[in-house]
Amino acid sequence: MLKQVSPLILIAAVTACSTPIDRRQANDVDQQYQDLASAPKLVIPEGLNQPTYSKEYDIPEVGAKVDKTLVGSTLDIRPPLQVLPMAAGTRVEEGDDNIKIMVESIDNDSDLKQEIFDVLKEYFASESVQIRAEDYDAGTFETDWIESSEVVESSFWGSDKVYLLRQRYKYDVDIRPHGRSGNVTISLIEHEESYDGEQQEILLSGEDKRRYTIDILNDSISYMSIKRAQAMKAKRLKQSLGIDVDLISEQDEQAYWLADAKFKRTWDRLRIVLPEMGFEIVDMDSNKGLLYINVVDDSGFWSSLWGEKKLSLDEGSYRIELKDDSADDKTQIHLLGADNEPLESEVVIAVYEGFSELMEEDRKVR
Repeated sequence: MLKQVSPLILIAAVTACSTPIDRRQANDVDQQYQDLASAPKLVIPEGLNQPTYSKEYDIPEVGAKVDKTLVGSTLDIRPPLQVLPMAAGTRVEEGDDNIKIMVESIDNDSDLKQEIFDVLKEYFASESVQIRAEDYDAGTFETDWIESSEVVESSFWGSDKVYLLRQRYKYDVDIRPHGRSGNVTISLIEHEESYDGEQQEILLSGEDKRRYTIDILNDSISYMSIKRAQAMKAKRLKQSLGIDVDLISEQDEQAYWLADAKFKRTWDRLRIVLPEMGFEIVDMDSNKGLLYINVVDDSGFWSSLWGEKKLSLDEGSYRIELKDDSADDKTQIHLLGADNEPLESEVVIAVYEGFSELMEEDRKVR
């Protein structure tokens, strides 16, 4: 009688992957082409004609600028990384060992240097990376170690073999005196690689440093792109909201309008509202807070705006002067004649109703 035996089948699953170093090299690790020699020309007996040799497949001589040591396993076959300056107001300049980002301000009301510092530090905080050193006045900060690991070999019974990459970067922020533009230089300052706990001796070339720097750059700029898009949308939303305007008319004083907004926002709003009122803006001087306008009599337009009311302004040239009331974050709006003299209070009061309606109207955000 045969005894039934249930065989025990042991399944060992081991997955082996190439290391990051292996991926830099061609698959043929022997690189036999390095040892190949050019075949000599045919020896033609004396008295016979030499054959015609084609030069179509001749390999050209290596130029003087080519690094002749980059052959075989030392040749990096990876395609180059592309710089992607996706954030609004940014462009990129590449150096040998670093990447310089040219940054322009998208909001004259904000501090460009503070914006760059805040965005970059917020980005690293989102990646759980600490800032090791910071000098705001000098415009520099250094990251702590940025680590990325990859399981190269895994087994059901043994421990995984992990390839660990650790790097630190330095950012230099240089803002020009006018404050509207500057640049950020990113440099790789420390680099370590280990495999299964053993330190790897890696000599980084300039191309290696550019690859790593471009990689961290693209992540940084991608985050800046998101934050700038959010800031611009918030600004458009703020600008779309109406501005409350009060009529200030006191006895023995010239009447004027008082906008509940700072100078810049009031100025931008007037550039939208005045043409809608039928006032042609012919010139402007923001430093002096002056808008030069022309008024043309269009009874049809004014009747559609204020019903049967008629504009109390004669045809001609006028000026609108803005005065910053910084104590209350408000802006005074004065209506002047072509001679730069204030108009009668009755005229300012008469125009106020339609003017305030347009200034206080909320607009759709696109």
